[in-house]
Amino acid sequence: MNLLDGMRAFTRVVDSGGFAAAARDMGLARSVVHKQVLKLEQALGTQLLRRSTRQVSPTETGQAFYNRCVQILVEVDAAIAQVSELQGEPRGDLRINAPMSFGTLQLAPLIGEYMAQYPDVHVELALNDRFVDPTEEGFDISIRISAPRTFTSLITREICPARLVLCASSAYLADRGEPAAPEDLLQHRCLHYGYQESGLRWLLTRADKDISVAINCAMWSNNGEALAQAALRHQGIALLPTFIVGAWLQSGQLRTVLTDHAPAPLQVTALYPRHRHLSSKVRLFIDLLESQLGQNPHWDLVD
Repeated sequence: MNLLDGMRAFTRVVDSGGFAAAARDMGLARSVVHKQVLKLEQALGTQLLRRSTRQVSPTETGQAFYNRCVQILVEVDAAIAQVSELQGEPRGDLRINAPMSFGTLQLAPLIGEYMAQYPDVHVELALNDRFVDPTEEGFDISIRISAPRTFTSLITREICPARLVLCASSAYLADRGEPAAPEDLLQHRCLHYGYQESGLRWLLTRADKDISVAINCAMWSNNGEALAQAALRHQGIALLPTFIVGAWLQSGQLRTVLTDHAPAPLQVTALYPRHRHLSSKVRLFIDLLESQLGQNPHWDLVD
């Protein structure tokens, strides 16, 4: 028998809760699906399903086999998709998750470029700032901005650095003076990314040594663009990534301060499930990010 057909029939029966529903989903006769599962059980020499007039459910052995079947079938489908893509242009759905500000400011233009190159790929972009496990939530790619870390169940590709700076408008600094040392931040209006409970200190770095500094918070927000707008309107000093404020630093609307105490940079990283490494649409998108951003992203070219 074809073991893959039996595995597909078996997993569909478990997913749908019965042979009739599985048959409808697969576009097959109920008797065909039943026969495929029965032959699979015979080949394995064990019962995989408990059958009753009302319900079909996996046995303990069947549940363990189901979990492995799902993984195997995903890998097989990915391999088939890769062969199909290698014979022509990438196609199908590409689901991407990314942080809000990075997604709107930096990722969206690159997605437009990608779609222009590969019109048969349909992109779904979900933006939020919480950590997303792409395997559990069905994303092909998740973009993260954090300190370098290892994700054991995911493949990691480092895209570019995310530099953090302290910045304010020239008008604010002319009015309030420029801080000469981290301790001076207590005398300034500080615009903090986070919440009030966590907004009493900033972690800065000098000569690879971390320094926790007390600050005077004038504004808290979980959105960096909102803080940047407050800084542009002369409301204080913000601690923000240059992928948000880089254009305003380049134009002179904002200035960096305490440059010798800049926080340690973060890393923009692409994460994707291991079974997605065969997909050309994933690989081509990440290649585009690396080629367009790289280790010297455009928002850092002029300080």
